[in-house]
Amino acid sequence: MAERKTSFDKEDLLACARGEMFGPGNAQLPLPPMLMADRITDISDEGGEFGKGYLEAEFDIDPELWFFPCHFPGNPVMPGCLGLDGLWQLTGFGLGWRGLNGQGFALGAGEVKFSGMVRPSTKMITYRIDYSRVIDRKLKLGVANGKVYADGEEIYNVTGLKVGLAEAES
Repeated sequence: MAERKTSFDKEDLLACARGEMFGPGNAQLPLPPMLMADRITDISDEGGEFGKGYLEAEFDIDPELWFFPCHFPGNPVMPGCLGLDGLWQLTGFGLGWRGLNGQGFALGAGEVKFSGMVRPSTKMITYRIDYSRVIDRKLKLGVANGKVYADGEEIYNVTGLKVGLAEAES
């Protein structure tokens, strides 16, 4: 069996967003401006906090990003929901990378804790996803814990991220 890639650059992520990476009807990232990662630096279906795999990714913060002027005027921060969406996006990418078929959708999260913010002065955020369960049945499901770091400082800690893949009804 050919060895799978374990890192992906921006062009790879854009190919995934266009539906070119995992095939039609399968896991797909959103296109910019909703794409919340610039690169996946490491992905594995082994290791991590639970021994079921992990994913690490990065997103370069540009002070001109679309959300800073409107959230909030005079006190710009990245909406916390966008960092959470980035975790869901990447959890779903990991399912497609494992070869699971179906279109992805977020199903929920357990506990979400915010302890910091992404401001225009932030240079980069880093995501860490540790899978606790991967279920491959009619419904494919990934359950993971995720963390977001701003310039190396942990600012989000999310348990029980759930992303499903389901094949489109014909």
